[in-house]
Amino acid sequence: MAYQTLLQEYMLVPPVTRAYTTACVITTLAVQLDLVSPFQLYFNPIVILKKYQLWRLITTFLFFGNLGFNFFFNMIFTYRYCRMLEEGSFRGRTADFVVMFIFGGVLMILCAFFVNLLFLGQAFTIMIVYIWSRRNIYVRMNFFGLMNFQAPYLPWVLLGFSVLLGNAISVDLVGMAIGHIYFFIEDVLPRQRGGQKILKTPMFLKKLFDPAPEEPDYVPLPELANVRPGGFDWRNQNQNIPENDEGNR
Repeated sequence: MAYQTLLQEYMLVPPVTRAYTTACVITTLAVQLDLVSPFQLYFNPIVILKKYQLWRLITTFLFFGNLGFNFFFNMIFTYRYCRMLEEGSFRGRTADFVVMFIFGGVLMILCAFFVNLLFLGQAFTIMIVYIWSRRNIYVRMNFFGLMNFQAPYLPWVLLGFSVLLGNAISVDLVGMAIGHIYFFIEDVLPRQRGGQKILKTPMFLKKLFDPAPEEPDYVPLPELANVRPGGFDWRNQNQNIPENDEGNR
């Protein structure tokens, strides 16, 4: 019974959020069980280009470190804000949400060629948080009961918290920068005079993730012959009136 309830709750999670967070958890468990090594997962442009280890382009976004506080902290924020984005501003637009993932991932990989970034999962989380915060500017936040602030300040609060944990701020800054680029070209630029939408979702993604609902077959009701409004056949009733009744009128 508990298993069925847990499975139902799991299937209620939006598809992109469910797939990404599940992949992150499975990757971390695989490392924890020594099935794979982090050295096989991190972003290394040399082995990607020369040895064609293309899976590193994906696994660099899936590993958040060994099981511990840092892993659970990142996964909570990833799951929470990824789901709120997919169920909020991207509701009914799963294909557009996938395009956001692809856009952010490609830009981060390009940055990783010039900045020494081994794992991009944390930067990806910050990007998601940044986009959500800019689309929910009036939401009041509470950070572990320590401070209250408006949603747009959340990425900066996380940046400060990351510094306290001793993490490199370059990862968070890359995520915030790419989140701002996406927010600008998707939410700001199209609203400017002469502006236009740059990111356009391919049709095959829309057909794959957002298929048009099938219209039910229309079955017309059978025509009711010789029936007048009200459902009473007055014509036939008049014909059936006895003659003596007509003489008494």
